[in-house]
Amino acid sequence: MKSFRFFYLCVLGIGYLAFLPFLFLLVFKQKYRNSLPARFFCQQKKPSKDTEIWLHACSFGEVKSLEPIICELLEKQKNILLTTTTQTGYALAQKTFCQFANFQVLYLPFEIFLWRWKSSLLNLKTLVVTESELWYMPFFMAKDLGAKTLLINARVSDRSYDKYLKLQFYYREVFSFIDKVFAQSRNDEIRLESLGAKNIQVFGNLKVYSNIQTTKLYNKPSKLVVVAGSSHADEEKIVLKAFNVLHKKNPNSLLILAPRHPERFDEVCAMLEGFKVSRLSQDGISDDSDIIVVDILGELNNIYRIADIVVLCGSFVKVGGHNPLEPAFFGAKLLSGPYIFNQYVLFDCVENYAIVQDAQELEKKLLDYENLPHSKIKVEKDCFKELMKEIMA
Repeated sequence: MKSFRFFYLCVLGIGYLAFLPFLFLLVFKQKYRNSLPARFFCQQKKPSKDTEIWLHACSFGEVKSLEPIICELLEKQKNILLTTTTQTGYALAQKTFCQFANFQVLYLPFEIFLWRWKSSLLNLKTLVVTESELWYMPFFMAKDLGAKTLLINARVSDRSYDKYLKLQFYYREVFSFIDKVFAQSRNDEIRLESLGAKNIQVFGNLKVYSNIQTTKLYNKPSKLVVVAGSSHADEEKIVLKAFNVLHKKNPNSLLILAPRHPERFDEVCAMLEGFKVSRLSQDGISDDSDIIVVDILGELNNIYRIADIVVLCGSFVKVGGHNPLEPAFFGAKLLSGPYIFNQYVLFDCVENYAIVQDAQELEKKLLDYENLPHSKIKVEKDCFKELMKEIMA
């Protein structure tokens, strides 16, 4: 282990020196202006010496998934350090929890600099790392300080597994310092075990326990509201073909179409000839249109709240699907395409959804909408209690 650690840190040190000029240049980019000086040039303060629980999450989505855990720990008056690697994750944590005196958010230092924190973490009880943030030094240092180490919401994607296997020697060393792993699925458990993980428990996805919030309350139209959420190129054609049949049979129906990428808003509007079309940014939600294009970011949860049926896109093309928990939270009748390989764990947490293969099958489901069940989220509260007990034990 000592020889591995020496070799690993030497490689990191050489790599750091080699890439130093590029790091200097990247600092001037807005995306890295705060994170790179903190992570690679030690331009941030050290953790509070009262830190008991250290949580680490990569970016915005992972920080968001930790919110129920952070809230529970704050309620128990635990002193928390949260580290992130991205500015978006850092900003979310600051915005959400900065008012609490026992909460601190910092950027995770590059590993060759992490030793500077050791004297500040002498009271550390538990390190909790999310998903696939398998850095060696945080786990090693936490164990060296006598702390418990947990990997939660752990996953290994289909796309990444072969890459993990090529670095199996590295991951075996990392997992030797991890006390317990909470995996998202049985499939993740098998893959993590093959990489050297021990003491694995299948927990599901932590996002199930996150609060899904709205930022604006739209009045529900008097029409049948069909929402196509996060559509990608070529998916609008599939949805429009099916909606056109529904609309002819039921003129009192409304399609709210939300393209995934803002640069496609105009392109999508241009393909809607023959319908009464409006834009959310200009006309809001009304009964006067056949189709409303959501051309404002961050509105999907607000739209899902008023939906009767949600067609969850990113699944009719090989993107891999999008998060089904949001429409299920509001009890929408939920339809998805067949390609959900990036979201299968989240779909396992949802009841009463239907997978459709193509436009023809989607058309049939929409015409039979009255017989579609309302979706809902399956929540295992005892699992969350068990996780919190493990973190605080």
